[in-house]
Amino acid sequence: MTVVLSPAHVQDIADLRQLYFEVYGHGYPIPLGSDPVVMRRLIMDGTAHWLTARTYGGALVGSAVVVTEPGSRIGKLVGLAVHPGHRGGGLASRLTGTVCEEAFGTGRLDSVYATVRVVTAGPQHVVVRNGFRPLGLLPNAVEVDGCETLALFARYADGVLDRRAPVAAVPDGLSALLSAASTGVGIDYAGTRDAPDRNAAGAEGSAGAVHEAARGTGTTGAEPIELIAAPGFVRRRFLELFPEADDRFFPLHTPNAVLAAADGSFEAYADLDPNAGSCALVAVHPRPSAVAGALEGLMATVTRAGADYAEALLPLADTEALEVFLASGFVPSALYPAMRRIHDRLHDYVVLSRTSRQIDFRTTAVSPLLRPYLGAYLSAWTSTYLPLHEVSR
Repeated sequence: MTVVLSPAHVQDIADLRQLYFEVYGHGYPIPLGSDPVVMRRLIMDGTAHWLTARTYGGALVGSAVVVTEPGSRIGKLVGLAVHPGHRGGGLASRLTGTVCEEAFGTGRLDSVYATVRVVTAGPQHVVVRNGFRPLGLLPNAVEVDGCETLALFARYADGVLDRRAPVAAVPDGLSALLSAASTGVGIDYAGTRDAPDRNAAGAEGSAGAVHEAARGTGTTGAEPIELIAAPGFVRRRFLELFPEADDRFFPLHTPNAVLAAADGSFEAYADLDPNAGSCALVAVHPRPSAVAGALEGLMATVTRAGADYAEALLPLADTEALEVFLASGFVPSALYPAMRRIHDRLHDYVVLSRTSRQIDFRTTAVSPLLRPYLGAYLSAWTSTYLPLHEVSR
């Protein structure tokens, strides 16, 4: 049956909510498909490109959105949904391609990313057919029908990848991820060498203590972490500490909670979503490496708040911060080349993640394009949680 694509309007909200319910049931983890206030704002404020698909009879059978925010030059493809009765005819691909072309057509975006469910291979094929490249895997990243792994993909505007700023050296723990990105994105990281070991594990007490704490048999960072979940206050405080847009960078995430060291040594701002079971560490004041020695306590606090998954986004060039997170059980999960524009150059970022649940890849449909990232994640996880001297016993 032929369908017509058109921009979403406020009067579509009731039909859109019904569509998301029919596709996802009660398990859809984001308000875009369930909260009419959020949906109205996205349709009205000009920060989203939202397309709907209707049959000639008027039935709403598909939806896709690219959300943006002023200044970041990054969009996110979300809310792709096709009614079960209209699958198999290419509508998901058509919606994806059209909404992305519209978003890039403004000239205000360098890239659009998507986090794709991997319970089946279909969503991966949809984004790849529309020019998205694989960037990594985010194990246990979201609670949908149980705890699910997501795949990260991105599509770039023309010429963006050619304007990347080179990175001379990275911690050794990132070498497998860079190798996977070389295959998946087509970027040559041969000139990026391993950085000298700064003994970052020592900042957490010792490498052995970090691994032991990660398995729940020891502790580091014994000072208590205070969680303040007051979204209005947190946003005001966040903007006081990071008044300039250049001082904060975690696109499309707004902190709603702050994790503060009892001694005042740092404040970690988080986008905490207990419904999805996830937490994004948006920024740390005074600097990311300030959480050295306290990440175990921070993770325990986040877990008690209902998030089994936490992620941090760090510049590939910030060796000091990367080493602190790597030494505390965070695993390099994805690499986002050319993510941030500073003047006329674009800079690479790394997603590091940590989950308190057992990871199970047995039901994950990993496409061939993602397999190098799966291998890189397993290698990094093994070196983090199964030290060689223990494996060889």
